[in-house]
Amino acid sequence: MAGRRIGIVWNPAKTEKDDLVAALPDDPDLSVSWYETEEDDPGKSAAEQAIADGAEVVIAAGGDGTVRAVAGHLAETGANVDLGIVPLGTGNLLARNLEVPLNDLEAAMDRAITGTPQSIDMGWVEITLPDGNEHQPFVVMAGFGIDAHMITETNDDLKDKAGWLAYVESLGRAVSASDVMEIKLSRPGEQIDDESAHTLIVGNCGTLQGGITLLPDADPADGELDVLVLKADGVTGWLDTMKNMVWDNGLRRMMSKDDSAQSSDTAIHQRVTSLTIELEKPRVVEVDGDELGETERIEVSIAPSALRVR
Repeated sequence: MAGRRIGIVWNPAKTEKDDLVAALPDDPDLSVSWYETEEDDPGKSAAEQAIADGAEVVIAAGGDGTVRAVAGHLAETGANVDLGIVPLGTGNLLARNLEVPLNDLEAAMDRAITGTPQSIDMGWVEITLPDGNEHQPFVVMAGFGIDAHMITETNDDLKDKAGWLAYVESLGRAVSASDVMEIKLSRPGEQIDDESAHTLIVGNCGTLQGGITLLPDADPADGELDVLVLKADGVTGWLDTMKNMVWDNGLRRMMSKDDSAQSSDTAIHQRVTSLTIELEKPRVVEVDGDELGETERIEVSIAPSALRVR
């Protein structure tokens, strides 16, 4: 039967293998192979070996880093293999956006093995670092500013204890580290836009932890990426940003059934298939919660329908 050869790429720092084994369905026709991730290789090599061993479905059992690494390898190689997700991390952002069961190993495993595959897009980021270019995939969001600083400023011990609430503790320090600067935005065949911003987020999905929708237009299967540019400076600016997020693109959107994200003076929404961002000074860039380093140039693109997810 198709789809019965399963390769499970699992992060041993997130769970015990016995717990995953116990979550598997009682199916004698199921052939399961196991591949551990490593600290310096969160899943790419493991996914590569699973494919080489004939897996028809590769299940990423871990956090956002494991999911990103496995998904990126499947998309980049064009392997005729489905991705399954057993979310075990703090954010579990792709799982949240695709409504994969959280905190239920058996339900997530069942979805990964028996669910109907759907095609989604894959985002790619290329940044210039002192020792060369870095080309990395993302399935949820990439960017610089408050989101990146929240990751670098978050206490790892607190994250282990408090989960996503640890990011809230780091928000104040992230805001103070994200000063407004000049940036240039360019798209193929269009005039360069001069902007000022402290945060720029490019997303394939729009929902964060706690049900917060940051990019209300984002659809992981629409062939486009959604961009949010934030430029609030001072109390008045932040009040405008909060109004834009909570009212304009939150409550009012739900009441009016408006399908398009609304921009404001301090929060600009755009949609792109590719984007080049040039920064006035270096900033830390993050992809799906992983820090890539500081850069002054970011190139973002999308590979439509590059990944099949159960």
